[in-house]
Amino acid sequence: MIEQLDVKYISGVGPQRATLLAKELNIHSVYDLLYYFPYKYVDRSKIYAINEVTGDMPYIQVRGQIAAFETAGEGRGKRLIAHFTDGTGFIDLIWFQGIKYVINRYKVHQEYIVFGKPSVFNGRLNIAHPDLDPASEVQLNSLGMQPYYNTTEKMKRSFLNSHAIEKMMQNAMPLLKEPLPETLTPEIIARQHLMSLNDALRNIHFPQNNDALRQAQLRLKFEELFYIQLNILRYASDRRRKYRGYVFRHVGAFFNTFYRDYLPFELTNAQKRVLREIRADMGSGKQMNRLLQGDVGSGKTMVALMSMLLALDNGYQACLMVPTEILAGQHYETLCRQMDGLGVRVELLTGSIKGKKREEILSGLQSGDVHILIGTHALIEDGVTFARLGLAVIDEQHRFGVAQRARLWGKSLQPPHVLVMTATPIPRTLAMTLYGDLDVSIIDELPPGRKPIATLHQFDNRRLQLNDFIRKQVNEGRQIYIVYPLIKESEKIDLKNLVEGYSQVCDDFPDLTVCQVHGQMKPALKEEQMQRFVRGEAQIMVATTVIEVGVNVPNASVMVIQNAERFGLSQLHQLRGRVGRGADQSYCILVTGFKLAEDTRKRIEIMVRTNDGFEIAEADLNLRGPGDLEGTQQSGMAFELKIANLARDGQILQLARDMAERIVEEDPTCELPKYELLWHQLKKLRKTNINWSAIS
Repeated sequence: MIEQLDVKYISGVGPQRATLLAKELNIHSVYDLLYYFPYKYVDRSKIYAINEVTGDMPYIQVRGQIAAFETAGEGRGKRLIAHFTDGTGFIDLIWFQGIKYVINRYKVHQEYIVFGKPSVFNGRLNIAHPDLDPASEVQLNSLGMQPYYNTTEKMKRSFLNSHAIEKMMQNAMPLLKEPLPETLTPEIIARQHLMSLNDALRNIHFPQNNDALRQAQLRLKFEELFYIQLNILRYASDRRRKYRGYVFRHVGAFFNTFYRDYLPFELTNAQKRVLREIRADMGSGKQMNRLLQGDVGSGKTMVALMSMLLALDNGYQACLMVPTEILAGQHYETLCRQMDGLGVRVELLTGSIKGKKREEILSGLQSGDVHILIGTHALIEDGVTFARLGLAVIDEQHRFGVAQRARLWGKSLQPPHVLVMTATPIPRTLAMTLYGDLDVSIIDELPPGRKPIATLHQFDNRRLQLNDFIRKQVNEGRQIYIVYPLIKESEKIDLKNLVEGYSQVCDDFPDLTVCQVHGQMKPALKEEQMQRFVRGEAQIMVATTVIEVGVNVPNASVMVIQNAERFGLSQLHQLRGRVGRGADQSYCILVTGFKLAEDTRKRIEIMVRTNDGFEIAEADLNLRGPGDLEGTQQSGMAFELKIANLARDGQILQLARDMAERIVEEDPTCELPKYELLWHQLKKLRKTNINWSAIS
């Protein structure tokens, strides 16, 4: 069994390398090694003539001789240049390190095959740090598609580079004497036209040709995504079978009176559609688990409020859980104002509410006198008990883990209906994988009267023009946010920038009141500074991203983001959503340095071009990959995809999910003999180091 066979027994590995592989890449067995896939392949069967080579080509091979060596530059900038020719032209081979080694190893007028990535510098073709092999030693027809493997710095220092891993793979292949046992049923393999596992694992490392490589990738991606979906859907199906939902059949006085007499504006069609979906869920007898997505300002809170009134009409209580005290306070004030005179008792519970007031709230909850409770995770503490909790609304889901959601369930005899809200738009493929157990509703239009936020990009040498613009806005009675990055890795430098930025703003606007907020401040001071801005006593707030969630100040119409190149797309979009709350034209100004990397430039261009959160989320997924996406770390991205890519493999994911859905519907109790192989494999995967139980 290759799963039990220790990797150290592969020729060329040994105990020392095995320890390094285990530590750096979590590779312990031959099986682990086989599932460590290449990240790219280079076709090494073709030799180019130097006069065919251009600077924008991928990796290439040329055959020829070194005509001469020369060194250039001094000290750390010193480099070795070899002028290489094949008779059709010249290309420079350049080394910045290991110069002595190169001079001793390679000789002029001997024939070599050079492999590397060409580029052009000062009008001359060059390849930096190429692979050089004596032409007599290279058999071109056997090279074909060469795999490349990711390795760490520590491994490279021990000469365990991509080439070394490739050698290990070659030595591991003969150990697969028997065909590997299948992990998918014959029906799935036939239906999806998939390659066998045995052929896929051989061709993923050493593809016979391009077509075999594509087939191998399809097979392994499908399998990876299929088991993730099977796990999620089986979990969701189990839960639906086990837990009945409270049935809210009745639309009564609270809902109807509010709809008729209290609604501040006509609901958008998107809001009406989502309310219909929620009503259908809550009247079905199933327990609702719904994710409500919508951009900042799209009216999610109004939908949540009306859903809570439905619970009240059916004799149940509701609660709203939010990540910060400031946000909880704002929701409390908004709901009290909107329902004033409706006869609904709303209370606020946070960590700072203590003593007599807290006791009053807790006893009102137990007796059922408190209809709606708003709060932070103080809501899930042990002393908080409801008389009849029928609906729990969770705002900004990615700030709360699965465990916290589960604790809310325990507040009721049977799990309440759950509505999860997020203003971080999640691309469809990611939502299917992260929140695969939730039904998804989307609010995709803004309420009437909201003007789209104008987004501008400005370089940081135009401070005076920016200050003029800020002054003009303040003179018109508006307020301004100025945000600085605060990134963990460089917290000290960032704090210094924020403090310097704050004093610069105070110098530039001596006649205005400027407040500052950052995560290092004591909560009471932070709250006091925030409130000065909310009340309009301060015209400018200098802050870090702590304002990303929360603070609703309709009068703030300008968001200036300093060092915008250091923020991800989703975060820029979230910050931009802090303005544009009122009827006035709002602005978001992205300030960057001149030198921008290619993907940073793309990020800024996307922000300037569109306000569509879903387009931005898709672009963010494509640019950064799923692991970095805002909030995915907290929300249970418990698995690391080995080969599939959620940004690019949406179609394969859909096929995998459809197949998993069919199987769970047909065999909800995992008992049919024809699917025994699948349930057995899922069980095996759940025992691996991946925390599969958290994918829910």
